[in-house]
Amino acid sequence: MEVLRQTRCFISFIFLWTRCSPGSLQSSLHHSCPGIPITDVPDEHLLLLKFVFGSSALQALDLVDRQSITLISSPSGRHVYQVLGSSGKTYTCLASCHYCSCPAFAFSVLRKSDSLLCKHLLAVYLSQVMGTCQQLSVSDKQLTDMLMKKNQEA
Repeated sequence: MEVLRQTRCFISFIFLWTRCSPGSLQSSLHHSCPGIPITDVPDEHLLLLKFVFGSSALQALDLVDRQSITLISSPSGRHVYQVLGSSGKTYTCLASCHYCSCPAFAFSVLRKSDSLLCKHLLAVYLSQVMGTCQQLSVSDKQLTDMLMKKNQEA
């Protein structure tokens, strides 16, 4: 019975991440699944992640395990995620509009529509739900400068 409840909660997660704003995703999941520690992901759910997202799921979980995801917030309420990829390059993710600056997102998600999302964006969603995202507060100017620098590098 408990496995069935956890499976339903995991399916809720998959449904919610496509429809919730970043701030409400974790609270929605906690509301849907009270009493289930979010950081304890059962093997059945890991298999479902692998089934839905393929090899990106394992790569995303590796990024989460390495604590490669940082939520950068500014006083005006703007926020972006930065993910330190396995190659050592940092990618910018905007969870609110399901965007990542990596080449895989541009090619596999946007151009070919082969994937739902890249490993970096999946890692962002997983770290939100699992509560493992690092936090960094910066001024509005610093956030703008960070984004402009990324834009010039691209």
